Amino acid sequence: MQRAIELAIKNVESRRGGPFGAVVVRNGDIVAEGANSVTAMNDPTAHAEMVAIRLACTNLGVFELCDCEIYCSCEPCPMCLGAIYWARPARVYFAATAADASKAGFDDSLIYNEICQPHASRKIPMMQMMGAEALEAFHAWERLPNKVVY
Repeated sequence: MQRAIELAIKNVESRRGGPFGAVVVRNGDIVAEGANSVTAMNDPTAHAEMVAIRLACTNLGVFELCDCEIYCSCEPCPMCLGAIYWARPARVYFAATAADASKAGFDDSLIYNEICQPHASRKIPMMQMMGAEALEAFHAWERLPNKVVY
């Protein structure tokens, strides 16, 4: 956890991004680390956890981190939480809370509230189209022999 916090502080001091760091550990060894790089990379998905998960999967040659733990300098946001669940680590530790982040100007409550709203009522309206046609991709997947299930 100390390393994740160090990454967050160094990231602010270097002016590369927000005050967030994350470390992926397997068997007591760091396999990847990341710091928030949203503004440095012009990538809204470049949160510390996302950077660390991507790098860990690349370094380990896997798409799941079942035998890993993730240490985050702050409680993960909704996007990172989703990525964490997809990566399936054994455990996640965090230091600061979402409330602490909100006080510093990083408030994710809008996203949490939006998830519960009907698609058309969201701040960014979402409308379904070509749903029946899109089902062909799922049918193709179902017919695919020897697929890698995830």
